[in-house]
Amino acid sequence: MTSDAPAAVQPPQRRRGALVFLRDVLVIIVIAALVSFVVKTFVVRSFYIPSGSMERTLLVNDRILVDELTPRFTGYDRGDVVVFKDPGGWLPPAPQRPARPPLVEAVDWALTFVGISTTDAQDHLVKRVIGMPGDHVVCCNALGQITVNDTPINELGYLNLPEGDTAASDIEFDVTVPEDRIWVMGDNRDRSQDSRAHQELPGGGFVPLENVVGRAFLTTWPLDRFGSVDTHDDVFRAVPAPE
Repeated sequence: MTSDAPAAVQPPQRRRGALVFLRDVLVIIVIAALVSFVVKTFVVRSFYIPSGSMERTLLVNDRILVDELTPRFTGYDRGDVVVFKDPGGWLPPAPQRPARPPLVEAVDWALTFVGISTTDAQDHLVKRVIGMPGDHVVCCNALGQITVNDTPINELGYLNLPEGDTAASDIEFDVTVPEDRIWVMGDNRDRSQDSRAHQELPGGGFVPLENVVGRAFLTTWPLDRFGSVDTHDDVFRAVPAPE
């Protein structure tokens, strides 16, 4: 008599199925990494705050999301909090990082590639835009206010000043922002090495728009600080366009 029992599945078929599964997983991982890279490069990017120059708006070790896409179409405006690459000479030379095992370096590179790690945040700064191209920015009037195109701006809503101090800056300046440049300042004025502190450099303290990564729009960490980054549009609403 012949047996009607089904034939056993052959091991080569199981191996072939496992290889197909691994191939599909690898394809998904590669696609996810490429999508993450595109998002980080052209849409949104994560940074952490390394200093107190933007307190109380942004605190040390806050993590923020930066909109890279929208400004490509709408541009920037006064009051925007922007992240930008060092124009040259704003940051001290980075200390030599101790050697790390190749595996750690590879993992960090991969995480930076997809936008999870923020290793390059130390090469960038975050400040608030005070002057746009063509603006005449002066400090200060008799009330200690900065004027933009001869219009005083009341920044007390976001400035972090010592108690009893109402002057928007302890450094006087009178500048006209060149084309394709911006004038930026930190909210924590007494602890911010911003445009004011770099007027003697070749760039005159101005930030080239090509150096700007994007506009900070959301604080994501720590969770108790989760929320939007205020641009305080009302402060600059009355400022006229430059002549």
